[in-house]
Amino acid sequence: MKVFRLACEQGHDFEGWFGSSEAFAQQLSAGQIACPVCESQSVGRLPSAPYINTGARAPAPVASPEKTEMVATGNPEVAKAIATLRKHILASTENVGPRFAEVARRMHYGEEESRGIRGRVSPEEAVALVEEGVEAVPLPPGLGLGEDVH
Repeated sequence: MKVFRLACEQGHDFEGWFGSSEAFAQQLSAGQIACPVCESQSVGRLPSAPYINTGARAPAPVASPEKTEMVATGNPEVAKAIATLRKHILASTENVGPRFAEVARRMHYGEEESRGIRGRVSPEEAVALVEEGVEAVPLPPGLGLGEDVH
């Protein structure tokens, strides 16, 4: 697979994985590539050295703080679903950051008003929350949510 750095007209920076340069060009001209953040189909390649995904881990790209790194699947339905999920989570949850376990427990035990929250927990805290019966859903990193729950 060839990996290209892409960006939409809004400046959202993401990666796209394609079987070849020709596959990228075909999908682009067919309107099959969309920004995973804003769903814009006005997408172009950014200057970068394309690399081949051989299964070995490539060095992580250095993300600028104002941009969200995402991976384009080449499938517009998946990209749209990811963007819709991200928008829903951002609109319906409060970011409590590293206080996630503390706030989730207080809500679980009725010490604080129940509401949608998101934040970060350590693996040990995640196990403890599950053992206590606190309802929480781990989210994959890279959704551009600020503090993802791990």
